[in-house]
Amino acid sequence: MHCPSRPTRRYTTVTLALCSALLLTLVAVEWRPLIDLDDRIAGTTHRWAVEDHRVTHMCRILTDWVWDPLTLRLVCAATMVWLIWRRSAWWTALWLVATCALGTLLQQALKALVDRPRPVWPDPVDSAHYAAFPSGHAMTATVVCGLLLWLLHHHGAGRAVWRTAMTLAVISVAGVGLTRVWLGVHWPSDVVGGWVLGALVVAVAVRVHERRRVWAPSKITA
Repeated sequence: MHCPSRPTRRYTTVTLALCSALLLTLVAVEWRPLIDLDDRIAGTTHRWAVEDHRVTHMCRILTDWVWDPLTLRLVCAATMVWLIWRRSAWWTALWLVATCALGTLLQQALKALVDRPRPVWPDPVDSAHYAAFPSGHAMTATVVCGLLLWLLHHHGAGRAVWRTAMTLAVISVAGVGLTRVWLGVHWPSDVVGGWVLGALVVAVAVRVHERRRVWAPSKITA
């Protein structure tokens, strides 16, 4: 598998940081074109959700069980145990858990800071807690899937395993975002914010891991 060069990774991290800051600013100042676009998309998808009960029920199962943040964090915990048991990779295991925890703290801090109201409907099909921006489901899925994909690459996963994991990750990250908008508990920009911020967390975490290996190569296993 091809590994991006360091300048490319640095450029990606800076780009994600700028995009995150820009979207955060637009949401915080309630930039009218963005708010209007959110309203139009959310209104349309909510109408579909009310009309199509089967799809709405499927979305609730996926978002509440399969792609729920708790489910994904348990996957991280299981991966941590596997790393310690199979590879004795204490640093990588702690790095994985710490990144997930810091991602959650960042997510909750931004929710409190922006304090964006969630969509309100006269006929809701689902409910959610806390402020809207960024989407916790979308951000958690992006962080967890991104970290696990990088770990597979880091440990030299075979092509078939890599392709399967990549497919599942793309479906999960995109799917959970779509379910949150379909169920009317998030604005589209909340989901985009979760994706971009989650990708930024992964990019920074990967750079930290790689720098640690450069600084102390003789003290690290995996």
